[in-house]
Amino acid sequence: MLELAPAVPPDDIDRLGAEVGVPLPRELRSVLEYTEEIEGPLAAIDFTGRSLGCEAAEVFPSGLAIAHDGFGNFWVLDLTPEASETAPVFFACHDAPVVLYQSPSLGHFLHELFRMYEPPHASLVDDVHEDRLFRVWRQNPGTLDRATALAGDEELRSFAATLDDRFTFVDLRSPEIGMGFSWGRHGPRTEVRRHGYERIFAYARPERKPASSGASSASRVRGRPPAPAPARAHALRPRRPTPRSRST
Repeated sequence: MLELAPAVPPDDIDRLGAEVGVPLPRELRSVLEYTEEIEGPLAAIDFTGRSLGCEAAEVFPSGLAIAHDGFGNFWVLDLTPEASETAPVFFACHDAPVVLYQSPSLGHFLHELFRMYEPPHASLVDDVHEDRLFRVWRQNPGTLDRATALAGDEELRSFAATLDDRFTFVDLRSPEIGMGFSWGRHGPRTEVRRHGYERIFAYARPERKPASSGASSASRVRGRPPAPAPARAHALRPRRPTPRSRST
């Protein structure tokens, strides 16, 4: 049984849109009008993101964390100004340091999540959580060097033109579930860039510079504060819910 919290008041929904800086997609607003949180399948599901404290601004400029696995890793709605109906969900992980495409919409994410409750308990949420589909950290698939990016379409060319040859590019505008990129490929100070709200990303080994107090990319793909538990769960398992105000 899943336990649902009460709905979010309309004024609070409007304030959430102002906080993230872009209009909330219709699908998300519909969910918030029904419930704020779900207890059961993961360590936390909070559709306002306010209890999760995920920082990933370099990767998701207006991202909204909606779920947490209890090990410092988050599922994030990638909100953009153009996303009026739905927004895709990404899995932002710190160990291994990857960002993976999870679902084309919030509804698809929840459908796959709830499959964990039904035999044979197979779920794309679990597959992505364990990086089983493309093994992004180990195999680093789908990457482009700068020369190849400069020979791509207009968006890819314009993005590559702003960066130097150190950068590796990954185009996630039409991704398959489980595809992504290694935001920490070169360690905690890996330089990460995104082409505005386009889902085209680049990362590079940091330039050799005098030590500074600036925050690394790692500080933006993590929980706040870091979880005291081990870095990753070996596998996701449904949790036993505790009583809340609604059930379904």
